[in-house]
Amino acid sequence: MNEYLVEITTTIPEDTTPEEVDRRRAAEAVRARELAADSHLARLWRPVGELRSIGIWRAADEDELHDKVLATLPLRPWMTITVTALEPHPNDPGPSS
Repeated sequence: MNEYLVEITTTIPEDTTPEEVDRRRAAEAVRARELAADSHLARLWRPVGELRSIGIWRAADEDELHDKVLATLPLRPWMTITVTALEPHPNDPGPSS
């Protein structure tokens, strides 16, 4: 699987009820756990004081990432997503070196 840096900003439409927001957020948490179990979501962070997420995601290619992974997120209609494809760096001190 290839790895991608994915930056997500979620903007909730003004006319959305608090109940709808709570429902989607709960569903989002469930889906994130499923994607982690399937090895698509490797890591996820929230920058301090910001309403956005930065994560390492995995997929066979960008089409799969967009169409079969990110598209399944319950909050996706409210998200702006930036994807950067990653490749190993020769000086990476991580587990694959």
